[in-house]
Amino acid sequence: MDERYIQQLLQQHDDDKKLTEKQARILIAAIEMFAKKGYFATSTSEIAKAASVAEGTIFRHYPSKKELLLAIVKPGVMKLAFPIFASDMASKIFDQEFQSLDSMLRTFIKNRMEFVEDNLPLVKILLQEIAFHDEIKEILGAAAHTYVLPRVKNLLDVCRKQNVVKDLPDETLLRFIITNVLGFIVTRYLVFPDRDWNDEQEVENVVKLIIDGLRPS
Repeated sequence: MDERYIQQLLQQHDDDKKLTEKQARILIAAIEMFAKKGYFATSTSEIAKAASVAEGTIFRHYPSKKELLLAIVKPGVMKLAFPIFASDMASKIFDQEFQSLDSMLRTFIKNRMEFVEDNLPLVKILLQEIAFHDEIKEILGAAAHTYVLPRVKNLLDVCRKQNVVKDLPDETLLRFIITNVLGFIVTRYLVFPDRDWNDEQEVENVVKLIIDGLRPS
């Protein structure tokens, strides 16, 4: 887990107050346990043991296991993952002059791969639990519309003028791109992480598939 993420998570919460040492241990233990076993298979007693605190201490800070999960996910998405995405991607992708759409996509995919490699436990929790918790879906949806779509819109407008993408709504094009990128990343890091991957070639294959799918008929 990226040390920068851990430190920022421990310093940022809904009330923007620094967490206590026990809260910090609880959150770190919960991240590790949720990522390893999943939310439903993890008990608060296991988290308490891993954090070296009494189980009652968890409920003193977090009324339920769901609240503990959201304490990890909400700051991670709204205050860390997507703001990092917005600022980091702005400098590495959106503020660059690309000669072609495929060069932009290539940089985009590699950047997201780096983020996943640095924050795999968080990504595992998000992907494992998003289907079961409407709160996580709402957090991700709000973050995407706030931070991602406005930046991508300008790029898509340029691509339309260059006639390199279909004349479809921004949301449709973005959904197609993210679906393909996310599918590759999930397979690469979660489904078959131990396979002998040729990352450079796989990225090129994904870029080609996306470009072919976006190209006007």
